[in-house]
Amino acid sequence: MNGETDLGKLLKSMKPQHNPGDYVFCTTKSTEGFDLNEIEMFFREEEGFTLILKKEIADRLQLDYSVVMSWITLTVHSSLEAVGLTAAFSKVLSENGISCNVVAAYYHDHIFVNTRDIEKALKVLTQLSE
Repeated sequence: MNGETDLGKLLKSMKPQHNPGDYVFCTTKSTEGFDLNEIEMFFREEEGFTLILKKEIADRLQLDYSVVMSWITLTVHSSLEAVGLTAAFSKVLSENGISCNVVAAYYHDHIFVNTRDIEKALKVLTQLSE
């Protein structure tokens, strides 16, 4: 099932949704011993594994992190070959002083912003889709 590729349609139907909770990015040399059901995302890099998980889980596992983030999902099913969506939303977030970390998964794009910026980010993204 392919996702949408038309940028205009993607922007009009992206419908940003805030996923409750506080999330953090951590790193580890191995995923051995981790319950993968507690990890939202992991990615292997040369230096180790990047983990995205709820803050309370990271605290329980005594993992280090530097910033607490909120998670926004663009609910439109975007194609992995869509051109311009990431550029469009990252540009408006940047223009509003909001840093974002993006994960493009199979069905949706996921944006992580500092928890202090969640309300502003949702407002900016909603305006972009109008």
